[in-house]
Amino acid sequence: MTKKEFPPWGEVEDDEHQYSRPVVTTLSTSKEHGAIFLEEMDENVLSNRILELSRTNKIRSAMEYFRSMELFGLCPSIHACNSLLSCLLRNGWFEDCFKVFNFTKTKRIATGHTYSLILMAHAKTQGCDSALEFFRELESECDVEKDFDAIVYNTMISICKNVDNWSEIERLWRSMKANRCAGTLVTYRLLISSFIRCNQNELALYAYHEMVQNGFEPNNNILNAIICAYAKEGQWEAAFSVFQKMLTGELKPNLVACNALIHSLGRAGELKLAFQVYDKMKPLGHKPDGYTFSALLSSLNKANRHQEALQLFEMIERDQSSQINIHLYNTALMSCSKLGLWDRALEIVWQMEASGLSDLTVSYNLVIRACEIARKPTIALQQTMPNATLYNAAVQGMCLRGKVNLANKIYAKMLESGFQPDVKTRVLMHSMKRK
Repeated sequence: MTKKEFPPWGEVEDDEHQYSRPVVTTLSTSKEHGAIFLEEMDENVLSNRILELSRTNKIRSAMEYFRSMELFGLCPSIHACNSLLSCLLRNGWFEDCFKVFNFTKTKRIATGHTYSLILMAHAKTQGCDSALEFFRELESECDVEKDFDAIVYNTMISICKNVDNWSEIERLWRSMKANRCAGTLVTYRLLISSFIRCNQNELALYAYHEMVQNGFEPNNNILNAIICAYAKEGQWEAAFSVFQKMLTGELKPNLVACNALIHSLGRAGELKLAFQVYDKMKPLGHKPDGYTFSALLSSLNKANRHQEALQLFEMIERDQSSQINIHLYNTALMSCSKLGLWDRALEIVWQMEASGLSDLTVSYNLVIRACEIARKPTIALQQTMPNATLYNAAVQGMCLRGKVNLANKIYAKMLESGFQPDVKTRVLMHSMKRK
């Protein structure tokens, strides 16, 4: 029977160091990793060991193998180095990240994935600006067309996106094209979402057109963002076209996209299309909100369809009362003022007071305007105004319209209520008395 031969240090089994034993060395990393004596000298075998240890987050053992291979003049595969970098990055061992990266750079084995990982480490430790500076240094040192792939650019775009640095994102995009690096689906998604987030709608639309031209299919989120971008740029036809494309393709426009499109259509006077979008909201599972109704009411008023605006407001009061806000009230008061419906205007402003809304200066001015148009100035005078601002606005309005008697009466009531006129009011009243 053959006797089993044991290594010099005894009968010990160590899965992590099955090809090695400890050896004293003065070299160490920031985490004080020791080196180990390598009995196995096959680079592929040792690289696979680093790969396995990195994947299972056995950081110290992985670094010991890496340091030992470096000591013995062996070179881990770039796959092993990248796996180790990724392990160090996700566990916050940033100083060691830079040491492994410098090794790959010295050995000229770094890939786009390597650069991407070290840029992420740089951004996490020193911020976006420092990562950008480091990226520019790398650009000047390496063969960009050969070493930088779309992953590297996507990483930098993502880093800049986190701090809303859209100008650098645009520069990166231009640099990417200048270096003949083709964008990926991820590239275009990052570009569009970044530009939309920073309100750079023209750039977002340009990226979208390039994305489609290059044969990439935009997803639901991108198309919703593009509807909003077109709407904000006043390109309602293009926005509506994307909206219809989504419905045809069984995609789902979200509430924000629907509201933006309704607002854009209303501003363009396309009321029929605006209400078509509104009618599609319920089947899409969206509940119209205050912004939806505000866009519709404003659209009707802009088209001088004030009676229909009031009918819609009454429907909102009846069926969607939780969505009513001061802007909707004031839009309804605008309709009343245009139609001279002073009694309905008073009802609305009383509702506003009862609901506890504050800062009703604009609202009271609209009521006064409705009373004037209906030739009911005494009704306006009977209203107790809540602050000096409203009295000043009312007096100045009457003066500018040449209604001297009404101005005098409102001015007298203002003083009786204990409010002080501003300089403009005093000047106008003084000039009226001189006349």
